[in-house]
Amino acid sequence: MTLRRDFLLADLDHLANLCHNCRGCYFSCQYAPPHPFGVNVPRVFAELRTESYARYAWPQWLAALYQRNGTVLSLATLAGIALVLLLTVSLAGSRTIFEARNGPGSFYAVISHEVLVSVAGVSLGFSLLALAAGAVRFWRGTGGGSVLRLHPLGVALRDVMTLRNLGGGGGGCNDVDEHYSSSRRRFHHAMFYGFLLCFAATSVATVYDRLLGRVAPYRFLDIPVQLGFWGGLGLLVGTIGTAWLKIVADPGPAAPRLRGAEFSLLALLLLISATGLMLLAMRATAAMGILLAVHLGAVLTFFLFAPYSKMVHGLYRALALLRNAIEQQREGTMGDLR
Repeated sequence: MTLRRDFLLADLDHLANLCHNCRGCYFSCQYAPPHPFGVNVPRVFAELRTESYARYAWPQWLAALYQRNGTVLSLATLAGIALVLLLTVSLAGSRTIFEARNGPGSFYAVISHEVLVSVAGVSLGFSLLALAAGAVRFWRGTGGGSVLRLHPLGVALRDVMTLRNLGGGGGGCNDVDEHYSSSRRRFHHAMFYGFLLCFAATSVATVYDRLLGRVAPYRFLDIPVQLGFWGGLGLLVGTIGTAWLKIVADPGPAAPRLRGAEFSLLALLLLISATGLMLLAMRATAAMGILLAVHLGAVLTFFLFAPYSKMVHGLYRALALLRNAIEQQREGTMGDLR
């Protein structure tokens, strides 16, 4: 903030997404509530972030999904699961979904490979396109410029991968109250790397299937299963821990109207990780068909709604960190010239 003298809408969008909600300013400021001035930067930035998600969403007419995001995402999750169940029953028959199977190809006996690849491919493709378009709109809207600067890219990547700013500079953040803690950073690490491991599991499984001719499900010690197992555990621990911190934290710095959207996304990620782990444990039983349909329905919903949920905060925050690294480098260069 000290690098700016004027605060235009582009600056506010950048700063709001650069903010990691450590809440240090709230508990340190003498003008924070209950002072009559009621200065509450974390709450204002949280609301500005959500407004920026809607402003840069693509296509723009879907930005209305942010208005009641918690309700919309919850209903969409139920609809996604119901849709996959109906497709499974209509294409494979009601008896098929309750039959116990084991061995290669057992998943595809419930949901055919063609249907699975088609639905997942279209939904993931749309999600990636919408996220990419939103990222371009955000970058241009907050100032534009070249992103291909090696040193700032390295600094931003380090900040993203270590979640350094969730550590409050080393002493921790005010995760619950005025006391310092690194709990949120740890839970975000579990959630972030758990998600990446799950994505890696899907990617490696595609290589197994397409290039090596090995059909799922795979053995527990195979690489895709190991990646998915540890990724699922990380995602499970991370979502539960993050939700718990939100429940016990001081509500003062939080934006009450955004809690529904935050909890609905955490619930969806929890459902994905829990059903994935249950599917791994019970894939040779009669429960496999139902668990597979529920899991895929939740994943389908996540793909479609990732660009219109708080999930975009990771992408926009990474871009804000990159812009900050560029500005810091420029400021350092100007300081040397002076």
